[in-house]
Amino acid sequence: MAQPNTRRLDKEIQYTERKLEAVRKQELWPLTGAEKRAVTRALIGGSYKVVRGKSTSRAERKLETLWQSVMRRLAQELSALENERQRIVNEYAAAKAAKKSSGWW
Repeated sequence: MAQPNTRRLDKEIQYTERKLEAVRKQELWPLTGAEKRAVTRALIGGSYKVVRGKSTSRAERKLETLWQSVMRRLAQELSALENERQRIVNEYAAAKAAKKSSGWW
């Protein structure tokens, strides 16, 4: 019996881990379009406040909650991928055990 085919899932897991690390560094490439627009709006709002000489705390809070929500989304995605990989490995192990136990020995 061949090994379980988890190569596709392993690549997706690695890609999601790279995206999560990029979000921790506050890079924009892993964000969805809506998230990018929200970041841009928050940055524009904060820069407008700076130009006017007012407090930027609201824009900073908005950005912080946005980054946290993106990290949470990616962590959930990573968890789902890892759970799926574990399910495939467990199914393979169960099938292998069933095949071994069904032998005529």
